[in-house]
Amino acid sequence: MPVDRTRLVLDTIKRLLRRGATVHLHKIINKTHAADLAVVFRFLTLREQEAVFDLMDNVEHEAMFFSELEEEILVKLIEDMPAEKIAEILEQMPNDDVADLLGKLSDDRAKALLDLMTKEESEEVEGLLRYDEQTAGGIMVPDFIALKEDTTAREAINGLQKEYVDVEMPFYLYVVDDHGRLVGVISLRQLVVVPPETTLKSIMATDAVSVQTNMDQEEVARIVAHYNILAVPVVDENNKLVGIVTVDDVIDIIREEATEDILKMAGAGEDLVESQSVLKSTRIRLPWLLASWIGGVIAFFIIGHFESSLSKFIYLAAFIPVIMGMGGNIGTQSSTIVVRGLATGRLNLKQIREVVLKELTIGFLLGFFYGILLGFVAHAAIPTEQPALLLGLTVGLAVISSMTIAAMVGSLVPMVFARINIDPAVATGPFVTTSIDILSVFFYFQIATVLLRL
Repeated sequence: MPVDRTRLVLDTIKRLLRRGATVHLHKIINKTHAADLAVVFRFLTLREQEAVFDLMDNVEHEAMFFSELEEEILVKLIEDMPAEKIAEILEQMPNDDVADLLGKLSDDRAKALLDLMTKEESEEVEGLLRYDEQTAGGIMVPDFIALKEDTTAREAINGLQKEYVDVEMPFYLYVVDDHGRLVGVISLRQLVVVPPETTLKSIMATDAVSVQTNMDQEEVARIVAHYNILAVPVVDENNKLVGIVTVDDVIDIIREEATEDILKMAGAGEDLVESQSVLKSTRIRLPWLLASWIGGVIAFFIIGHFESSLSKFIYLAAFIPVIMGMGGNIGTQSSTIVVRGLATGRLNLKQIREVVLKELTIGFLLGFFYGILLGFVAHAAIPTEQPALLLGLTVGLAVISSMTIAAMVGSLVPMVFARINIDPAVATGPFVTTSIDILSVFFYFQIATVLLRL
């Protein structure tokens, strides 16, 4: 939702809540799209949220709102809500959304709600709860259109009009054999342009893309994006069709996974700050900042080791922040490119030599350019009584080595971690920047010691 519209709806609701203008608030809430209300709820207190929700008078609107609302907010909202009211709303929601919500509740509360739902709905939700929520089985919708091979186009259209009215994704018709195994797929457009007596077997595509129930949701999203399809069928180990994953869920997955990777790379956990308590956020960030602290201590001892060089040429200290900063920046750039490339499938582990060599070359060229610039600055800024030429050369070579090594480390580390089945997003950010700081300081003073002895 556009930011201006969000602000307008939020300001209006808050103003009406303060005034107690229930009649006007009721009209606005029931005319506002559920997705817009879900965004507004992020900025309301729990008491305000409960007041707004109580003014909703349509169970279908409430169900759509539940599906759009963030799970953390929804769990708090329904904490004191009567179980009968919750069950009534859940029956109007897509079963995959119901399963996601019940998975966040205690076993006793989830069971109580399932008992209040109709037998058919509760059985479908329980079937989804058997799967890990991060897999295709956990995010799939068990409502789909499945027809036999010998069904005619006329019979299929009649079925759409009578039996499959409430199916979430009617744009694909899946063809199955007598055992329910997936054998083909037909688009709705294909169905309506062929003669009525045409059998589905004669027009179906037999190379239907499908995913297994245990496939990770990120891989499912990648497949849907790669083939540009609105839904992908989910099959079990016997190739029996058990559900579909729709594109709206895929969009949510892509957003969640991208956010998760960014937060991991920063060493800030997997959840956004508004969904974490102060103590939880502190506990998550503590070990990563400890890594940076240890790196700083190591850098301190390295600088102390070269104390004699630093005491003779005090101007060396002035360029430490620049050299460390340039190395850290290019290291972060390289690691971000590689981590995102691995996550999207644009890079694979077989390319490790090519990727590292390319980033190393880029690091060298950028280091050479900025090394020359900083060398000239050092040469011009150093007083004449100091060996300005050698200091400029030292600084220039230090930038070249720092940026070259940083680019290599930034590209190599995530690929190595991916090779040994460790999430590269977790280890990349603080680990890369800390190691680059240490290496940059070490090579800077090593070069300075060798050259300035001349």
